[in-house]
Amino acid sequence: MSEPTVLVVHNEVDEVYDYHPETLASYFPDRRECDFPAGERPSLEGIDGVVLSGSTAGVYERDAEPWIDEQAALVRDLVERRIPTLGVCFGHQLANAALGGRVEHVGMTHRLVATDLAADPLFDGVDPVVPAVHGDVVREPGAAMDVIASTDYCTPFATRHREAPLWTVQFHPEFTAELIERIAADFGWTETEYTAGDVTASRVLSNFRSLLRDTAQDE
Repeated sequence: MSEPTVLVVHNEVDEVYDYHPETLASYFPDRRECDFPAGERPSLEGIDGVVLSGSTAGVYERDAEPWIDEQAALVRDLVERRIPTLGVCFGHQLANAALGGRVEHVGMTHRLVATDLAADPLFDGVDPVVPAVHGDVVREPGAAMDVIASTDYCTPFATRHREAPLWTVQFHPEFTAELIERIAADFGWTETEYTAGDVTASRVLSNFRSLLRDTAQDE
């Protein structure tokens, strides 16, 4: 079948860092994009799936960033309508918070981390070393969200809804070796025993596209 049409929701509030949602969007050939913090509100007509990007905002900044509550309502609508959705980093946190979970600020992590990945089609062919750049974590997952990945410092490192096609990951599957160099310049980087050659996290995005194709064939 043809490529699924994916809505990529940009959540970055500082245009200096727009490169990471733009890179995320580039993995989806047939895509529509919207800048949610700038006030753009997407139509879901003709959309096969949705991706919620990362952000330097925190989900607890609702007073300063009123769009966060609006996007939380969008997440609940996506769950109710069973539209396949993938939340990345901030998108992971927001989706869980929208469903009653708890997000906490813990200080910046910027390194390659080892994860314990569950057997899930989202992780087919994905090695356990992934790029993590974040200051917040999900402490308690949202209602009906099962934990499908964990690390030594964060148990709900990825989640999946039990009934709706909603997946979320704290890590950044879109980060390439070249992008990590730019992240290091902007945020710093902690060297570990792992290298970019250990990372196959971008397969999460191709797997999500495959899941969208499977969903379309089942309809």
